Amino acid sequence: MGTTLAVRARGISKYFGEVVALDGVDVEVEQGRIHGLVGPNGAGKTTLLGLLLGLSVPDEGQIEVLGTVVGRALTAPDGVAGFVEGPGLYPSLTARRNLAALAALRGEGVSGIDEALHDVGLTDVADDRVRGFSLGMRQRLGLAAALLTKPRLLVLDEPSNGLDPAGKRHVHGVLNRLAADGTAVVLSSHRMDDVEALCSEVTILATGRVVFTGPLSKLSADNRELDYRLRTSDPDAARKVAADTPGLQLAEDTGRQDNGVLVVRGLVPALDELVVRLVNASIAVREFAPTVSPLEVAFLDLTEQQEAGR
Repeated sequence: MGTTLAVRARGISKYFGEVVALDGVDVEVEQGRIHGLVGPNGAGKTTLLGLLLGLSVPDEGQIEVLGTVVGRALTAPDGVAGFVEGPGLYPSLTARRNLAALAALRGEGVSGIDEALHDVGLTDVADDRVRGFSLGMRQRLGLAAALLTKPRLLVLDEPSNGLDPAGKRHVHGVLNRLAADGTAVVLSSHRMDDVEALCSEVTILATGRVVFTGPLSKLSADNRELDYRLRTSDPDAARKVAADTPGLQLAEDTGRQDNGVLVVRGLVPALDELVVRLVNASIAVREFAPTVSPLEVAFLDLTEQQEAGR
């Protein structure tokens, strides 16, 4: 059985005068998946999200959204909702009245407003004016506005921007539930921890071109040396084990630290072997985590290579 695609983009290019915002971009997003879009500033992320929302049209190539080829009209395709560069809200209106106004503009009823506010955790401030909202609260209200339409494709530009840890956890829960129910989510983020926590697939853009697209697991497992923090029950013994493990090295300037943490560097197989050796030596591993996420390492490598080859 073939995979159902929410987005199929082929050869997408977009120009703003002499500026090439997107250059031959190919992207596929499966229904029921959360797809991350990452890249340096100016890589073309917002431009691509705007195309999916019907805010602009490609100069070259074709975009198929929810089984329909996007036409030349500047309207959001049926079943698509979201925002780019922050949600458009009325500061003088309350959260509830903002959603009511948006529903009226779309010719919809107000029956789903309370549910949407509850979903994003804004029930307690539903009757407060938006001008007093923090950035994170505005982001959540923008998500509530998108949820009103019961979208099958949700497009979000930096949805975690300004969120505190509790708010981020709440939004993550909403997006995961939507994906589990079959909604496709495309989101951009500059926070690699968000992308790793949410996304099963990722597309990395640099200078308007795709430098990677595919499963996050494939990217993270690429052949790149990683630095890992190691904290054990016996730092001196762990240091000896690490020094004797083929393919590993202690990172520079990470001698014996006051907190007993060492930093080791190597490829994933060598790091795995270190854990096995520590366990066999009856050394308890209390922390073993990358100092920089594998996604961030890959992101920096790929985007720097693209920038250097311009």
